[in-house]
Amino acid sequence: MWNLPVPKIDKLLGMDFYATKTAGVGGAIRKSVEDFVVEEVLVDGSKAEIRKAAETRVLGASEAKQRYLLCVLVKRNWDTFITLKNIAKQLGVSQGQIHIAGIKDAKAVTAQHITVENCSMEDAGKVNVKDIEIRPVGYVREKLSTYYLFGNNFTISIKEIRQSESTVAKQIAETAAALEAIGGIPNYFGHQRFGTTRPITHLVGKAIIEGDFEVAAMLFLAKPSIHEHPSSRSARTELQSTRNFTLALQDFPKQLRYERLMLKHLVIKPKDFVGAFRRLPVKLQALFVQAYQSYLFNRFLSARVENGFSLNRAEVGDFVVNVERSGLPMVKIAKMAIEENLSKINALIEADRMRVALPLVGVKQNLSQGVMGQIEKQVLEEESTESENFRVDAIREMSKRGRLRPIVTPIMNFNLLDVLNSAVNPKAHRADLKFMLQRGSYATVLLREIMKPTDPIQAGF
Repeated sequence: MWNLPVPKIDKLLGMDFYATKTAGVGGAIRKSVEDFVVEEVLVDGSKAEIRKAAETRVLGASEAKQRYLLCVLVKRNWDTFITLKNIAKQLGVSQGQIHIAGIKDAKAVTAQHITVENCSMEDAGKVNVKDIEIRPVGYVREKLSTYYLFGNNFTISIKEIRQSESTVAKQIAETAAALEAIGGIPNYFGHQRFGTTRPITHLVGKAIIEGDFEVAAMLFLAKPSIHEHPSSRSARTELQSTRNFTLALQDFPKQLRYERLMLKHLVIKPKDFVGAFRRLPVKLQALFVQAYQSYLFNRFLSARVENGFSLNRAEVGDFVVNVERSGLPMVKIAKMAIEENLSKINALIEADRMRVALPLVGVKQNLSQGVMGQIEKQVLEEESTESENFRVDAIREMSKRGRLRPIVTPIMNFNLLDVLNSAVNPKAHRADLKFMLQRGSYATVLLREIMKPTDPIQAGF
């Protein structure tokens, strides 16, 4: 069933299979940033919208408890971390005083919530950065975190589709129906988790948990990609050859901000690779090891499919998690499927009250049992790693306890808005889609099923 050819880059990131055998429409995303719109939804139903609300909402905390200012942040074509750095600079606060519920796509137009500690509504309203808008909402009692995020609404245009209008509509409908039959999309971590044009984040993470910060730093700084800008590729290649950090700092383009932060440290302390990583924002430091966890999860999920296990039925030895009334999985409360409870668990999965989950490897997370557990052990052996490696003593913030992640995530409110003739090419079409995904899930994983791109990089992933 899952034998359609998969692009090489997908396999490098652990995504070996499609969940559907329907034909892909092809095409490309992100031809302009307006083609990829993300609007955040919190668990209480609060929506961050691109368009300014007609009325300003006023929230909660009394004058005496005005510690956290809730705002809506709208950005266009901005990296989340760099956005927060610019906002912090203008407000005169540390970046650690700004809290988010989730990282949003860079090449997109996005709206999300942020809280700013010890900031007035008046000051927040004065932030002035091109293509960034801050809208103060009111004061809240607690800072934002992933706990408060429900999911994201996506409005996406797939352009350059070389098929007829009726064929496009038919194929998208068939893929949506096939995904609905299994309860949603396979919950792979998508391309942007690893970097599509230079997919090295998980490789850096692996070197970190192996304790080799020098290898990790040189991968991040000096491993070039044929898909990146020539000036960046040239600077990385030169550093790889010379290991001259002073020269590299002169050569690295200004847009490689994180690399330059590390290089500034290495110019002064050329052997202190741990210190170089510490120059990065804390959330970015954590992303490297998280990316390796994500890669292992993708491999587990692919191996599950390869061994003929269902995505929407439990096997003996599988972890299963309950689903809240909201629809979110309760990943901190799990049980194990055994012979005695298997039929009951599968009935609950069918009713969307439970989901099968696989481990995100970490020091406190056990592997599955049964056949799936053996598969996971085999993957870890092939990777020459184990759970205990995720304790990173050199930079404690990089350590990962591990947790569970459902193997399927539902697609909500899926709608093919329109299929239109291309404004540029009369022989091509554009498909406009709208849908919602729960937190931690990737729109590109759904688009991958719909488009089945032969070259994800050319297709804008």
